[in-house]
Parts: sequence; C-alpha cells; structure tokens
Amino acid sequence: MHDDGRYDDPRVSGRGKRSAAGPVSRETDHRRWSGEARDPASRPPDCDPVVRRDEPPSARGDTPEAATASGTVYGGPSRAESPAAGRHAPPPGRHGSTVGRHAPARRGVARPTRAEPAAEAEALPRRAAPAAATEAAVPADTPVPPTGAYGTGPVDAAYVSRETPTREEDDPPLAMEAMRAVQILNPSGEVTMPRPERTRVMCVANQKGGVGKTTTTVNLAVALALHGNRVLVVDLDPQGNASTGLSVPHHTGVPDVYDCLINSVPLEEVAQGVEGIPNLWCVPATIDLAGAEIELVSVVARESRLSRAIDAYPGHFDYVFIDCPPSLGLLTVNALVAAQEVLIPIQCEYYALEGLNQLINNINLVRQHLNPKLDVSTILLTMYDRRTRLADAVEQDVRNHFGDKVLQAVIPRNVRVSEAPSYGQSVVTYDPGSRGAMSYFEAAQEIAERGIKEPVSRNA
Repeated sequence: MHDDGRYDDPRVSGRGKRSAAGPVSRETDHRRWSGEARDPASRPPDCDPVVRRDEPPSARGDTPEAATASGTVYGGPSRAESPAAGRHAPPPGRHGSTVGRHAPARRGVARPTRAEPAAEAEALPRRAAPAAATEAAVPADTPVPPTGAYGTGPVDAAYVSRETPTREEDDPPLAMEAMRAVQILNPSGEVTMPRPERTRVMCVANQKGGVGKTTTTVNLAVALALHGNRVLVVDLDPQGNASTGLSVPHHTGVPDVYDCLINSVPLEEVAQGVEGIPNLWCVPATIDLAGAEIELVSVVARESRLSRAIDAYPGHFDYVFIDCPPSLGLLTVNALVAAQEVLIPIQCEYYALEGLNQLINNINLVRQHLNPKLDVSTILLTMYDRRTRLADAVEQDVRNHFGDKVLQAVIPRNVRVSEAPSYGQSVVTYDPGSRGAMSYFEAAQEIAERGIKEPVSRNA
C-alpha cells in the first residue's frame, strides 16, 4: 500500500474485479473537497501538485510520453467502463480536479482514460484555460460576498427584501383568525364602540333589490350590540329576511310590525329579544305585512304611523335600524319619515347605480314635505369584487359623487355572508374570523365614530 492518498486497491487500477462498493479514497474527506482551502500552498505535502490548466500538456505530464515515464497506462478502459471514473473523481472546474477528461498522473497507479488524439487532448485544456486562470487567482483568505436571490451580484448589508414577512404576516393564519374573532365577538362585554347621546334612527333603503339591505342591517346591528350599544331592528320587509337572520320567529300569528302600523299595538309588545345577544331586540315581519300598503291608503296620517310607534317606546336605544323593502311604496315612506339618517347600500354594479337617482329624488321629496331632518348620512359599498374593473369604476363614481358620506370600509363578496342566514345567524357570530365579518365590524365601528360620541363608561 502506497501512502499517496489512495489504497492500492485493484478496483482503482482496473486490474482486479469490479465491486459495487467502488474505490475507497481518503481525499474525499479532505477539507479541500468542501471548498474550505483554495490556496495551493495550503495543500498537504503528500498530495499531488495543483494542476494548472494554462500549462502545456508536456509540463503537466498529460502527453503519452510523460504518462509512460510516470507509470500511467494510456489506451486502457474507457470512462464509462472504469469503476473508478465518474464515482469519486472531483467535478470539473475545481482545484485539483480533472481537466477535460484527463486526471493528473499519479506515480505507481494506473489511471484508466479514454484514448484520444493528441490534437484533441491539447485543445481541451486551452478552452478551459481562462476560467481556470481566473479561479486560481482568487486568494484563499478573500471573503466571498453574499449574492442575491439568483446569484446576480453582491448584496448590500443594509438591504432588506420586500418579501421579508412582517410581524402580522409571520403569525400563523389560524392565530390571526382567532385574534380577529376575539376582537369582533368582544367576550368581555365592555363598551368598546362610542355610544351616541341620542337615539340614531337609521333607515336602510334602496329600491334596487339584492344589494344587501337586509344583510347590512343584521350585521351592523349585531356588531354594534356586541360592543355595548343597545340596538333595535325593525323588519319592514314582508319577506321577513331580517327576522330570519336574527333567528326571531315570524310565522303567521306572531305579533309583528303590521299590528303596530294597522292596529296601533305598542312597539314594546311586539319587540323580541335576540337569543345570545343581550343588547339586541327585533320587531319581526310576517306575510301579513304584504297587504299593509293597501290598508294604509285609507288610514289617517299614514306616512307617520311607524314614527309615532318608535317615539312611544318607553325604553332607550342607541340605534334603531329599519330594514326597508325593495320599493318606494308606503312602507318605505313610513321608514323615511321615522328615520333621521338614511344608509344606502350600493352593490358595485351598474344596475344598482342606475336607480340611485330616483331614490335620492324621493328622499328629497320626503325631506321637503314630511321630514325636514332626514339626511343621507352613510353610503356603504357591498358585494365588492376586487378582481373586476367594474367594481373599481363604480367605487370611484360613488366616492366622487357622495364624498365623505361613503364609508372607507367596503364589504367584499364572501361566501360566509351568504351561509350565515341559513343557520339563523349573522356572519359576525357565524364566522367572526372571516373577511365578511371583519368588514362589517369595521363598517359598524366607522358608523359609531361618525356619530356624536360620549364617554364609553356610561351604561344605560
């Protein structure tokens, strides 16, 4: 056994039988294989000299005559046939690695190579000479600068990638959803939203159907009630969807808002508490309300029947939300006369924008003849789809026309908002961590902050 870096194994020289385990080499464990030592002077004395690719073949001993003098056998088995070649040979382009297809000659060890013409053997080192010369010129102690994501160049030490996650993005999605749910549900019961000094009666109206009037009424009422406000919801739509969303019975025979309008039943006898939300009450609507418009035609002061019922209620509410039907009939007129503010939900589509002119004209007529205090105070954009240009165009048109009356919170399209009524809940309680619940929570908070504020320590 020779102490030249390899064991004199027949598998290396090719004189014995080939084995599946391959040759054993001590050079693979040397630190120069891991890229730690790049200086030729740091090589151990028992290793071969560094092969320079810019040297002529005669100086390196790559010619057949020099190989014969050093004991290297030319014309042996090919690279594919040799068990030592391709397994433990270092990759091309490294210090001490093979040049082209030739490895440096070793004394006393036969190296199998492929027989090539002398002209081709001399041409291969010349093609790789510039890269080898550049690599050999790098000192061993030179620090390697950090490169960018694609190795394009050195990176500044003060550079911070835009992809670096922030503290919020670094949290797991489930943890962020749980934090939002706790913020929205407010399990402590503290008054976290400002309460108005007087009762704010808000009429949720739009003659266009399917724009989110009932959904907006239910979710805003629940969000405000969960955060310390006393809220009453008056379902003035014969379909009774607001009663369904709050899980309030509204079948035939249940006292409803029809009895208040036609039979002058006091409102406190009709209002029902919403289960699970102590600060929320609802006046349901049954199918009997569908014939109320015909019966109100012959009633004296038919436009102010609902207003007098709300004023006669003995309790105090911070908010009264009136859910209007998708029409401009007597029921909607009763809601506009009873309210002080109008909240208009607008779907981010053209049809919802087209009928807005007629609604504004009717509001102006009611203000002139029946309710001078009525004001369009809030515009809420619903069913916003950020993937379409139409939604952006509708939003810009509405904001340019109404200005500060448009809430900054926008309600996106969210399947949780549509699923919640089937369980008799609002999206705020059904899935408080969803985007729909968070959007309605932000809208409710913005509505509360726009009103007249008072200290949150007051309890009614």
